[in-house]
Amino acid sequence: MASGVEELLSMLFEMVDEAKNMPLSPDKCVLERDRALDLIDDIRAQFPIELAEAQKLLASRSEYIASAKREADLIRKQAEAEAQKKLSAESILSQAKQRSAELMRQAEERSRELKRSANEYCEDALRRTEEAVAEAYDEIKRSRARFRAAANSTNAGLSSQGGGRVIYDAAADED
Repeated sequence: MASGVEELLSMLFEMVDEAKNMPLSPDKCVLERDRALDLIDDIRAQFPIELAEAQKLLASRSEYIASAKREADLIRKQAEAEAQKKLSAESILSQAKQRSAELMRQAEERSRELKRSANEYCEDALRRTEEAVAEAYDEIKRSRARFRAAANSTNAGLSSQGGGRVIYDAAADED
């Protein structure tokens, strides 16, 4: 036989669900009366047992919560007493001064490190910029030399052909 109320209710539900419909009445069915009544009696018999178990669980839970609260209060009171022992104006001031000195030392050390890193970065950036400018300057010199050579060869070719057209000479402007 079934043991729990839920199992008994499931069995009753299955019985109703699987029951045959009455002729000409789709919302009515035929059940085994004795079997259905036996299931209902078993459910009634189980309710007090399950209710008693639920009440025991609730009482146990309430007792556990009360015990936990008492223990938490005790721990809190012990922690407060310990904190009062450890806290005194002189010790707090002394600890604060020590911590302050340590933080200042760390901050100064970090500041020196950041300054050194920033100087290295700037030096490297300026060096790379100087190299890039030097390369660009050398490229400009080479381009001017090629331009002069091309201009001179064009001027010589025009003079020999009698074109009479003069090409601008940037080097002459510089001098």
